[in-house]
Amino acid sequence: MTGSLILIAIGLVALAGGGELLVRGAVGIANKLGVSTLFTGLVIVGAATSMPEMVASVQAVLSGSPEIAWGNIVGSNIANSLLILGGAALVAPIVLAGVGRRDSVVALLLTLIVWGIAWLRIGSPFIGVGLLAALVIYIVWRYRHPPAQAEAEAEETAAPSNFALSLLFFALGVAALVLGGRWLVTGAIDIASDLGVSQAVIGLTIVAVGTSLPELAASAVAAFRGHAELALGNVLGSNIFNLLLIGGVTMSVSGTSLPPELLQYGWPICAASALLLVLMCRFMNRIGRLFGLLMLGGFAANTALAFS
Repeated sequence: MTGSLILIAIGLVALAGGGELLVRGAVGIANKLGVSTLFTGLVIVGAATSMPEMVASVQAVLSGSPEIAWGNIVGSNIANSLLILGGAALVAPIVLAGVGRRDSVVALLLTLIVWGIAWLRIGSPFIGVGLLAALVIYIVWRYRHPPAQAEAEAEETAAPSNFALSLLFFALGVAALVLGGRWLVTGAIDIASDLGVSQAVIGLTIVAVGTSLPELAASAVAAFRGHAELALGNVLGSNIFNLLLIGGVTMSVSGTSLPPELLQYGWPICAASALLLVLMCRFMNRIGRLFGLLMLGGFAANTALAFS
């Protein structure tokens, strides 16, 4: 138990440092390439911070447990929408200023489509390839139609002026986030196993939250630095990459239908959280600390329900 707690502490330190490096590198890359910080958050940071989910899900599929992989995808999207964005808003209010409207709708539609695939109980490697192809289409579309930059002034971030140094900061940040998330998840799973928690609950909650910690670290640092569009883009991009990239790879490797256990609980909550993001991006100008606290409360209630 003591060793697991030490591993968790080391993981948290790595996540904090990795989040700082990733944000500095990402802002430097965006400045150098002349793209918006929101686009960087949606595509570059969203893809990078989704790698822990990719590793965990592929390992689960290869181990013959695709239900853990899909539980990780669903649980991670719920955590991204409520825990990560709510936690980032507690660090600093997130000014929306109309950004993320189209991407939040895309994330909701994809959630409903994959939920429909789960409801129909169909599975095929061709579906997985189709999801991966949809991801390529989304990236190309987003590059050709870049999202508008948020109007709010961001705090000046000490981003490297040298492009190579920005890439180095970004790569080191990603590595620290992945390793930190892995160490924290390992420690948490060991403690949960000692307490007699089932694998299904571990996959939907602890593993999902643990693999979402890179998003939490990156979004919290981005919010603190005043880059609200990067924090929001990271969440939306990660949700989209989870469904298309990780879901596509999982389906391509396993070729089996999605686990029915998630139909009555996981997918409805995932869709509801995706709908919440659409409504926030459409009708709210900012996510304040009070609303962020409410989002965290909703996530805590959802987690407690999973354990009940």
